[in-house]
Order: sequence, then structure tokens, then C-alpha cells
Amino acid sequence: MAYEQPEAPDNTAVRTALWRALHLRVDPPPHVIEDEIGLQLAAPGEDWRDRPDMDPQATRGFRAAIVARARFIEELVAEQADRGVTQYVILGAGLDTFAQRRPELASRLRVFEVDQPGTQAWKRHRLVRLGYGIPDWLHLVPVDFEGGASWSEQLSVAGFDPGRPAVVVSTGVTMYLTKDATAAALRRIAGLAAGSTLAMTFLLPTALVDDADRPGLRASKDGAQASGTPFISFYTPQETLALAREAGFRDVRHVPGTSLTERYFADRADGLRPSSGEDFLLAST
Repeated sequence: MAYEQPEAPDNTAVRTALWRALHLRVDPPPHVIEDEIGLQLAAPGEDWRDRPDMDPQATRGFRAAIVARARFIEELVAEQADRGVTQYVILGAGLDTFAQRRPELASRLRVFEVDQPGTQAWKRHRLVRLGYGIPDWLHLVPVDFEGGASWSEQLSVAGFDPGRPAVVVSTGVTMYLTKDATAAALRRIAGLAAGSTLAMTFLLPTALVDDADRPGLRASKDGAQASGTPFISFYTPQETLALAREAGFRDVRHVPGTSLTERYFADRADGLRPSSGEDFLLAST
């Protein structure tokens, strides 16, 4: 019987991986993050830079935001690992390449990547084919979200210990979920062991986005709608903090995207900066 290639991840996951690679190809150093492994995984073909969504000028702000949030997350994970946290959960992992790019840090942890079954089968196939393999500390956790499967139950099946602290990360996901679904996820995560940390991104309402970035936000929203994955949820910072407190988190903090600009782009001569519109919630149990 002929072998069937698992279904590829969605367009959003591929685009994010390609933007990380594009940062290395078109932006001068210093690079905020260095990641071409996602490009290797996606294998988009030699003409990938000719895609309309890879235009170097039009996508500057978006790719800067993508590499900034990746750098922020990795610094958070390193900080928590130094505190003795040994579990790292990535919800909606897509083409995340932390485990392959930072094995010296990742191997100190048990890394759980959660995503749809098709995406996980595809990624497993690509990692093996490219020679990265699946080390024993990396767990690809397939969860059929559309079928109502519980990601927390599947995590436990994969070896996650809810009695031990963890870092849980969700980036670029909440805009696709109902607010009730996000609130339910927050309650689950808030019930993890004391000392656990959540980092979650959320999209701001248009009125809170810088004027210069509003056309880009509208274009992203239209593109998501056209591809069948519409943005359905936007949050003010106050709303997100309130949701986290109601879920039961002990400490909650809003990290504006503008603070990442100051942190990673302040001294750049080329004027590269992240587009506004996506902020972080940081919460701990």
C-alpha cells in the first residue's frame, strides 16, 4: 500500500515560519531570533519569497512582531527553567522550532507541543525525514479540538504531570477562539501546580491599534476570513486581565507589544519595529 504524506499545517503556521526565515534573509543584523528550521520543515519551494505575503516591505511590521514574540517566549522559558520548572507546554504549536534550535535548553525540560492530529503527524514525519528526530523529552500531543477532545487530558496521557509547575504558552491562537473557549482554557491552566506561568497573546480592538498599523490589521483580518479561519475575538488589556483573575490566577500582568519594541529594536538603524495590535498576558498560579 502506498504511503500517504500527512496533511500539511494550516497557512497561518507556515506563514509564521516563513516570516521568521525572512527576517534572516532581508533584515540586517542584529537578528532578534535566528530560525530557518521552520523554513526547512515547510519546504515551500524555491520561489517562496515571491509569495504576496512575503513582500519584504509590506510585511516588515508583521515579521518583526513574530520574531519579537518568539524571543520573548524563549527568554521566559529560560528564566523559568533556571527557577527549576521542568515542563513546557506549547498550545497550538504549529511549526514551532524551539526544541530543534535550542536543544541545550529544551533538553532540560519536558516539552509538550499540542496541535491538531494532522499537523502533528505531518511534523513528526518532517522532523524524522530531516534528521532531527523526536528526542525522548519532546512530546507531540495530537488533540482533535474540533471533535471536542480535552487537551488537558491528552497532555496527561502524554506524560505531563499537573502536580508539577509548568510554563504554558499560547501565541497567535486566541483570535480564532470564542471568548468562552479562552475563558475555559484559562481556568484549566489556572488549576495547574503553584509556580506555573502562562504567556498568552491576544489581539487588540482596532480602536487601540496605532493608526499606521490599522490597514495591516484589516488586511490580516480579511485574509484570515478568506482562508476560512476568521478572527472572532479581540480583547482590551483590562478585559484579558479580568478574565485571568476570574479564572483563578494569582498574579496577572499585561505586557504591551510596544515594550517588546523597546526591548529588542531600540537601537536598530533600519527602523524595523513590530506592528502594534498584539499584546501579551502573563499570569502565574
